[in-house]
Amino acid sequence: MRKKKKGNTFKLLTLFLFLGTCLGDYGTGVWIGGSDPGLPPKQQTNAAYSALQSWKSAITEDPSGLLKTWVGQEVCSYKGIFCSGSSVTAIDLNKANLKGTIVTDLSLLSDLTILHLNTNRFSGQIPDSFRALDSLQELDLSNNRFSGSFPRATIYIPNLIYLDLRFNSFTGSVPENLFNKQLDAILLNNNQFTGEIPRNLGYSSASVINLANNKLSGEIPASYGVSGSKLKEVLLLNNQLTGCIPESVGMFSDIEVFDVSFNSLMGHVPDTISCLSEIEVLNFGHNKLSGDLPDLVCSLRNLMNLTVAFNFFSGLSSECSRVGSFGFDFAGNCIPGMSYQRPRPDCSAIPGSALSCLRIPAQPLTCDAISGLKV
Repeated sequence: MRKKKKGNTFKLLTLFLFLGTCLGDYGTGVWIGGSDPGLPPKQQTNAAYSALQSWKSAITEDPSGLLKTWVGQEVCSYKGIFCSGSSVTAIDLNKANLKGTIVTDLSLLSDLTILHLNTNRFSGQIPDSFRALDSLQELDLSNNRFSGSFPRATIYIPNLIYLDLRFNSFTGSVPENLFNKQLDAILLNNNQFTGEIPRNLGYSSASVINLANNKLSGEIPASYGVSGSKLKEVLLLNNQLTGCIPESVGMFSDIEVFDVSFNSLMGHVPDTISCLSEIEVLNFGHNKLSGDLPDLVCSLRNLMNLTVAFNFFSGLSSECSRVGSFGFDFAGNCIPGMSYQRPRPDCSAIPGSALSCLRIPAQPLTCDAISGLKV
């Protein structure tokens, strides 16, 4: 996934990482920010001490000895713990290689704004008590061993804006309510989610949605892009998606990365792809798409990487023929005169050739018409 541009949303994270760098790995210190204390300092300290000691007892392996500092009532001196006054407002245990589970008592940390636990060996499920973390804005649980269904408690954390559950073993469906939540990043790739992509994906406020490397099936939602959005990156690669690429994808005029490779999509590439004026990376590779590649797709001014390899395209427009080798991959298709194409017998029966990719609306959408439809 292309590196996401930082915005105002992540100023708090930037400051946090700066302080952590100054203080060393799993640094300790006073966190600048956070809400005003809602409890007297002593009560806050007691609650934090109780929560962190309960969690410590649920951690069974600590190869780096980080938890040796988790002793005594002065929780703000613990490695990986950051405070504002006497309130714990951030926990950063990234790459600590801890093994254990997450305890319900962490919900006692009512001023916790950031919880980063990526690259550890935490397992089990996320406690439902997490919905009580009213101040939490960033939750990174990536690259662990969590399992079970999608942790629905995260949907009810009122101020959450960044959700990262990548590289775990979550199963079951992705809940529709997730895309109604005011999140800036939804990162669910490399799990074992199944079922269809929720119909309201196109209404998400997120700038990045990554559902890659799961077992999602069905079609890309036709509502995709209907309302316009802030989306910059959409990654749906390596799932089990079928059907057509919806015409309404062209409504994401600000999108920079769109990757639907390694699925079973069929039919033509919609003309509205040419409306993606900011697109830089466009990957349709390893599907069953066919027909001619539209001329306007290859003339997109910001396009740096176009992959349509291993489909069943039968022709290129003059513009696509001209751009040839500059980050464009046309191999493994059925295009006469091009090198590295499929054997002729493979091209005699095009998968999905009888599939009708209905346009929404019935007539082809123009970029001007799409602009008028946005809200």
